[in-house]
Amino acid sequence: MTSTNDRVVPPAARRRRRPTKKGVVLSAELIVETALRLLKEHGADALTVRRLGLALGADPSALYRYFRDTDDLLLAIADELIGRTLRTWHPTGDWRADLRDLGLRMHSGSLAHPQAAVLSSYRVTGRVHEIGAVETILGVLRGAGFPDPEAVRIYHAFVDQALAFAALDAASIALPRAAREAEAGVWRATYARLPADTHPHIAATARHLMADMRRSAYPAALDMLLTAAAARLEEITQHGNAETLPGRTSGTSH
Repeated sequence: MTSTNDRVVPPAARRRRRPTKKGVVLSAELIVETALRLLKEHGADALTVRRLGLALGADPSALYRYFRDTDDLLLAIADELIGRTLRTWHPTGDWRADLRDLGLRMHSGSLAHPQAAVLSSYRVTGRVHEIGAVETILGVLRGAGFPDPEAVRIYHAFVDQALAFAALDAASIALPRAAREAEAGVWRATYARLPADTHPHIAATARHLMADMRRSAYPAALDMLLTAAAARLEEITQHGNAETLPGRTSGTSH
């Protein structure tokens, strides 16, 4: 797509009144859904006006009524993935369990659309679902008792960790099957055969490496982050206020 800012219409008007050749009514939501499907089936090269137009049975130029360019569409895709996660998440009031559940859902949602996740996981959309996610996560942390600076710091670590693992694991899934199998085979063909006299630590843990390296490290990393956050909250609670901890500016000594 090329930039055509003056042709993008307001959201309320973003609906084709007449069905396309395939009998569907065009909308921003339908375009995003179709783009997700094409990305999943054909990879990043599918994200073109021509391919989308063909899949929708619409004139490619009609897509400019909904999105300025491909990047605008990509931001909408990223925001939709966030929205899908939020719609399936139901908080319980236990901040640690709620964030763990949300993080795992964010990760699995990205892996359900690996090509889209690789392209969009590092983007900031500033759109409705992302705004909702930021508000929700900060609300969980502030509700748990974290002071605002700590809530933001933990929010930052939580989100970046989830998105980084999503991008890493999605990139692996997006590889051709032969490449994935070849990489998995390296642990058996190379690491498992290294002799103990030259590589004692690898040799001692080889069977564990072969088992563990086939899985994503995200659940373990998420648990470590939440354990550290819980310890930090206990520390804050014991001191009454984050500003009174040793090393911070405070009128109270400890």
